[in-house]
Amino acid sequence: MSEITKTAVKEPAKKAEPGKKNRWIFLALPVLVSVLLLLVPVPAGLEPYAWHFFAIFVGVIVGLIFEPLPGAVIGLTGVVVIALFSQWLLFSPAELADPKFKTAAQAFKWAVSGFGNSTVWLIFGAFMFAAGYDKTHFGRRLALILVKYLGRRSLTLGYAITFADLLLAPFTPSNTARSGGTIYPIIANLPPLYGSKPNDPSARKIGSYLMWVAITAACITSSMFLSALAPNLLALGIVNSVTGINISWGTWFIAFLPVGLLLLLTMPLLAYWFYPPEVKINDEVPRWATAELAKLGRMSRHEILLLVFVCCALAMWIFAASFIEPAMAALLVVVLMLWTGVLNWNDITSNKPAWNTFAWFATLVALADGLSRTGFIAWLGKEGAALMGGISPGAATIALLLAFYLLHYLFASTTAHTTALLPAMLTIGAAIPGINMQVFCLLMVTSLGVMGIITPYGTGPSPIYYGSGYLPTKDYWRLGTIFGAIFLIALLVIGYPWMMMMF
Repeated sequence: MSEITKTAVKEPAKKAEPGKKNRWIFLALPVLVSVLLLLVPVPAGLEPYAWHFFAIFVGVIVGLIFEPLPGAVIGLTGVVVIALFSQWLLFSPAELADPKFKTAAQAFKWAVSGFGNSTVWLIFGAFMFAAGYDKTHFGRRLALILVKYLGRRSLTLGYAITFADLLLAPFTPSNTARSGGTIYPIIANLPPLYGSKPNDPSARKIGSYLMWVAITAACITSSMFLSALAPNLLALGIVNSVTGINISWGTWFIAFLPVGLLLLLTMPLLAYWFYPPEVKINDEVPRWATAELAKLGRMSRHEILLLVFVCCALAMWIFAASFIEPAMAALLVVVLMLWTGVLNWNDITSNKPAWNTFAWFATLVALADGLSRTGFIAWLGKEGAALMGGISPGAATIALLLAFYLLHYLFASTTAHTTALLPAMLTIGAAIPGINMQVFCLLMVTSLGVMGIITPYGTGPSPIYYGSGYLPTKDYWRLGTIFGAIFLIALLVIGYPWMMMMF
């Protein structure tokens, strides 16, 4: 017995060593990448401080990919490092030479700027909605209803989630509000019914599959409708101001229709193949759900109040976006939940996933904004224009779309991506003789939704699903690459010829 005990004690120690070594390697890797980039000579035409900022930014992205520490810690570290060394990483010589410019104060103002971003607060509100669904058991009730009628097969549940997003998309100009605030709180209640738990090997039973289908559906519908994503409307204004081209709701819809329909019809099945749930068919679960619904009985007062509040939030997101910011609408509902007892203040303060995601996403928004602030993005656009000289219109269109799509890896916000890169891309495109500018513009703007799938921070709802505990970091990056490539190929192989034929 003593020998067995000694062996049992020794074995974990042996197993722990590689993990420790890997962790130290992963901790050192972001620092090493940043240092190597800092040592690279500054590219011609770029200010040194802009290149140095980019070096730290790349280090943060590497850290987020390998995650030796929680994502929020990686993002906060990047922001703090840049703020502390802002004289060399953030501010131009002209700013520093101004006697009225307060370097320390401006560095701090930039560092916390992401915490005032509306999308960040909307994400936080979505987590509070989920807390309400969980506490009142209203989410469980909806999940049981869904399981009762569609729960026999995992694949049919995937399609149910997809079409639920599709029905809301044309009327909800925020995919964070639509997917994170409405779809997620409902489907978060489904996996436990199958014994699938977050941050646990059982996540792969069905939870991982459902979460991946939900975020993928949100990205597809965001590209399908002009009114399904707030940056789509921003992109429209930029297209008009840079090129003078007007894109109507109908033109947008027709342009993306073949790609959108194909992806919506095949995506749950593709996810089923690439990220299969362990539970495929279960006849007992629907019967059990029927019995559990009977036990829940009639809806409680808090469930009814929550339903009313959620409907009010949806109404504001759909019909009152010009009068009340979607994030403010979400915060209003949170306040109403607190006043009516649906939630209490302890539910807010003890919600660790919500605060973790809030801090993580806020720091990434600030870092992405810094790329534009330092002039790195403008320089990138100028260099791109020089490289396009002598290339055929078709090849130039494809090359620019590839660059626009893949550069989304640098952004934690579709709005920031649109603001920073779209004017540069349109300017480059307009300078190429023979290019079909309407088709070029349509390709650029309809890619904004689907490109959000490539990273765990690529679009508003991404951090919510990433933080659910069902999508491990390595799985998210792997699937993001696979589905990002599928979406891009569909846009090029189906969307581009279709748009050329129609416009």
